[in-house]
Amino acid sequence: MAHRSLDHLDKKILRLIAEDARIPFLEVARECNVSGAAIHQRIQKLTNLGILKGSQFIIDPEKIGYETCAYMGLNLKHPEKFDEVVEALKKIPEIVECHYTTGEYDLFIKLYAYNNHHLLNIIHDKLQTLGLSRSVSLISYNAVIDRPLPIAELPTEEANETEE
Repeated sequence: MAHRSLDHLDKKILRLIAEDARIPFLEVARECNVSGAAIHQRIQKLTNLGILKGSQFIIDPEKIGYETCAYMGLNLKHPEKFDEVVEALKKIPEIVECHYTTGEYDLFIKLYAYNNHHLLNIIHDKLQTLGLSRSVSLISYNAVIDRPLPIAELPTEEANETEE
């Protein structure tokens, strides 16, 4: 994974759109004291570099009936079937994240369920059928920190040039 250096304008743009993804480009341009075209070009550059991966509305799962958030560590009976298991996990809509990890688990997932009974059904009917040797569930009571990475802490091209 290549690290990309950002200049001060890139960082300011990222900071503004991270705070409000719906901010008009012209407002970003005014805040950055550059033209709207410059903002469009920078956004396109950041997208092409893979730094920006689109924008989306964030739906509060609890507001639409998903009251249980769970994290699960999964161990596979047959680790060589990792790719097949991941493809099967992608088909379970309640799973919103899946990580290949070091340590105790082969995979670590985050999922939402309507309630604990629904969670039990997901585990029994959808996960156990994938060939798990073991799973460990952790239920989240509440996310006390949920934020994007701080843009201000990223190194800039200017900082990298002074180090050389």
